[in-house]
Amino acid sequence: MAVDVQPPPAPQAQQIEQTPAAGSPFSLMEAPPVEARKKLDLPEGNQWRYSEFLNAVKGGKVERVRFSRDGSVLQLTAVDGRRAAVIVPNDPDLVDILAMNGVDISVSEGESGNNLFNILGNLLFPLLAFGGLFLLFRRAQGGPGGPGGLGGPMDFGRSKSKFQEVPETGVTFADVAGADQAKLELQEVVDFLKNPEKYTALGAKIPKGCLLVGPPGTGKTLLARAVAGEAGVPFFSCAASEFVELFVGVGASRVRDLFEKAKGKAPCIVFIDEIDAVGRQRGAGLGGGNDEREQTINQLLTEMDGFSGNSGVIVLAATNRPDVLDSALLRPGRFDRQVTVDRPDVAGRVRILEVHSKGKSLGKDVDFEKIARRTPGFTGADLQNLMNEAAILAARRDLKEISKDEISDALERIIAGPEKKNAVVSEERKKLVAYHEAGHALVGALMPEYDPVAKISIIPRGGAGGLTFFAPSEERLESGLYSRSYLENQMAVALGGRIAEEVIFGPENVTTGASNDFQQVSRVARQMVERFGFSNKIGQVALGGSGGNPFLGQQLSQQSDYSMATADVVDAEVRELVESAYARAKHLITTHVEILHKLANLLIEKETVDGEEFLSLFVDGNAELYLG
Repeated sequence: MAVDVQPPPAPQAQQIEQTPAAGSPFSLMEAPPVEARKKLDLPEGNQWRYSEFLNAVKGGKVERVRFSRDGSVLQLTAVDGRRAAVIVPNDPDLVDILAMNGVDISVSEGESGNNLFNILGNLLFPLLAFGGLFLLFRRAQGGPGGPGGLGGPMDFGRSKSKFQEVPETGVTFADVAGADQAKLELQEVVDFLKNPEKYTALGAKIPKGCLLVGPPGTGKTLLARAVAGEAGVPFFSCAASEFVELFVGVGASRVRDLFEKAKGKAPCIVFIDEIDAVGRQRGAGLGGGNDEREQTINQLLTEMDGFSGNSGVIVLAATNRPDVLDSALLRPGRFDRQVTVDRPDVAGRVRILEVHSKGKSLGKDVDFEKIARRTPGFTGADLQNLMNEAAILAARRDLKEISKDEISDALERIIAGPEKKNAVVSEERKKLVAYHEAGHALVGALMPEYDPVAKISIIPRGGAGGLTFFAPSEERLESGLYSRSYLENQMAVALGGRIAEEVIFGPENVTTGASNDFQQVSRVARQMVERFGFSNKIGQVALGGSGGNPFLGQQLSQQSDYSMATADVVDAEVRELVESAYARAKHLITTHVEILHKLANLLIEKETVDGEEFLSLFVDGNAELYLG
């Protein structure tokens, strides 16, 4: 903050105007007598050196300064009233120094001066601009005044990886559950680092790279942290996106810097998370390849296994998109192993639930085995979220323990959305939803070799008015093999809701509640004809190719590779499958309409019916499975 300083009375000597000195843009006053100047210890002349000016400012002998418009020159007024000119170098601290010493600061609104100072200003402007960029890069990369306090103007070309000489991740293989096969393959890498003689005696070489592949949330990064915690060797960790920059060549420079550091610490481990950010296929992107990304992956390929070799550096990488990675990156010698970290099975989910239940107060009625069977396809992250949501629900209900009810409600919240407790539902709509869901459950229970019903609810959740939960077969989910009879049963179950509405309320009173069911039925029927070879007229031929760019992770369009005549046959076969499933479901519902009424009334009364109570209705009603 500038402080006004009252100047002392002007000397009695007569002031006369002078012609401005050469090179000065300001009108200067005649200097006071030599005796007065000696008392003030001020420099001689009408133009001061910059160092003399700073000393005078710090000594409190400068009252005000006036900068030229381009900032290259200033005019000072000393406390004795005389003026002088100073050529200003690039000093970013000058304004702070003037303000701290109470100097009044202003800027000239007129011309900046004569030709000499215009030339000096033109020469100083590039220096000032470069100085600004210099400070910007230093601040952005942790230079003086930045967060790190170290670094230089070209640090943006250096790796941003995090290094630990003795890794302390707090995670070991004992903390990783549900990925036994992946742990076994990574434990060999750790054992090789600890006991290399055991392998080298047989001529074995340590894998240069291990690629962790699996769906999101399965624990790929957690396994890498466990490897770091177990191996006890220097560990570098970074994300592949850190290599990508605006400036071409920066990514490759960072890769070189990372491996240069790693080779200096060998043997060591380098972990690159989400490697698909830079490892995608080259020259196949929309509109051509990206030069920066391709330079980065080329440098990565060279560093992992190039002309100079790469001894003692093990590269761990993780991705959930191995299909888009460049083939040169996946070959042996770079990533020798691809470790699949898949979704856990029932036993794995039980162990994961035990890990994520530590520190939580659980009720005696909580059975991890039952929870694991109700959560097929859940990853470790999903199960962690499930237990956390259950704990939040228990706290919301002011409970001291987490019971099976909170876990069940949390599971339904994750699958179908939050419960709409304040939703206004009329009796007619409630009855309609009850019969709709009862139709799904009835057909599903009477179809042979179909998934058992776990729970039926008419409580609105998300965008659904009601839900019927089935417990899918673990073996079927893990193998991914679905029989023709199962797919036909699936279509019939999906149509059961609309058929129940038609039977009870009449065809003219059906609603749009079955729109999602029809989409599912149409999709399954078309896949049976075009992809699975379940059509007698089409035969064992796959029709229709997927279009679109693989880098987008989805199909942009569906390309038709068959004639219009074949398309007519496909449409006819799809319609025949749907009509057959409709006839089977309608036969079951009309035959067991009494059970349908009982189940719907029970739902209207209780809103939720579990699987055991649902099966008791079939025992009492002497229901029989559909035999075709």
